[in-house]
Amino acid sequence: MIVHGLDLSYFTGKLEGALRAKGLSYRLAEMDTAAFADGARRTGVRQMPHLQRSDGRWLTDTPGILDALEAEGLGSGLTPRDPTLAVLAELIELYADEHLWRPALYYRWAFEDDARLMSGRLADGMLRDLRLPRALRQWFILHRQRRVYLAQEGVTRANRHEIERDYLLLLDALQPVLAARPWLLGAAPTRADIGLFGPLFRHFFCDPTPARILRDRAPAVAAWVTRLWALQPDPARDASGLTDLPQGLGPLMALIGERFLPEAVANAEAVAAGQPRVEHRQGQAIFRYAANPYRAWRLDRLMSRVQALEPTALARLETVVGAGVRAVLTAPRWSIAVTPPAAGSAPRDRWWRRADRT
Repeated sequence: MIVHGLDLSYFTGKLEGALRAKGLSYRLAEMDTAAFADGARRTGVRQMPHLQRSDGRWLTDTPGILDALEAEGLGSGLTPRDPTLAVLAELIELYADEHLWRPALYYRWAFEDDARLMSGRLADGMLRDLRLPRALRQWFILHRQRRVYLAQEGVTRANRHEIERDYLLLLDALQPVLAARPWLLGAAPTRADIGLFGPLFRHFFCDPTPARILRDRAPAVAAWVTRLWALQPDPARDASGLTDLPQGLGPLMALIGERFLPEAVANAEAVAAGQPRVEHRQGQAIFRYAANPYRAWRLDRLMSRVQALEPTALARLETVVGAGVRAVLTAPRWSIAVTPPAAGSAPRDRWWRRADRT
């Protein structure tokens, strides 16, 4: 298999972590601008990573890729057969994918040392096929990333303290859990670990500013990052048989319930109502940004799976996530007319908006 992405990419790191946890061999093909455009034509989405299968199929969107690999039974399982644990793992994966995105990109592009380093790497990597002076390539990528991943994600000087708080609270929630056991939900890595690995490895572990904070504040989390990256194939390592509910996740569930789900719901309501923008308050800060169809689809997918649980499984889930999170996930769903992009269609961006209109 070939992973088409970059070795500094959030979701490329997530997919690589999944393949390592599953014990599947792959090769990373570093994208340039031409390869990025080719991937969009093949999958219908301007994003990374894409997974090129040995039979020639191209897959994109990490949750969908993992769904396919799990359904085919390839490698070690990452999804517990226990329905409560499966939904819990998906909830944490969704939080990691869609809430930690903002602090991960914030730390990369809002701090001068980090931005200088990463814009240089992208100038030499992603933009290597552009026949422009390196300084111009670096200038372009720095300003482009700050516009797309800071300004367009609603980051301002007035709310940056809340973004930094997201990261610090995450480390404080994970440190005691990963100091007590090797993986988030038990004896084997699950999709909960894989979701968190994306931001924690390629951003918080590697970028200078958040890496210093990680080493000092949460050494067990840093050890977990390296433990997952170092995994070798092991048929005995399989999460499908996990059945025990994990202990110690209260602080993480509080973050999900208080800081992630309210924003996810506000976005889904905006998408369902056809509103172009979302305004969301977190603590004393306000975030304003474009409504995101992809995130609304992901939340709706999770809610549908929660609401399909048998009463006993749903009651077990509440003992871990709390009554507040359960209430959100079992509330009436919105009418969200969002369908995944298809290969050959006009490419969309990662948010599933038409790429030629963003």
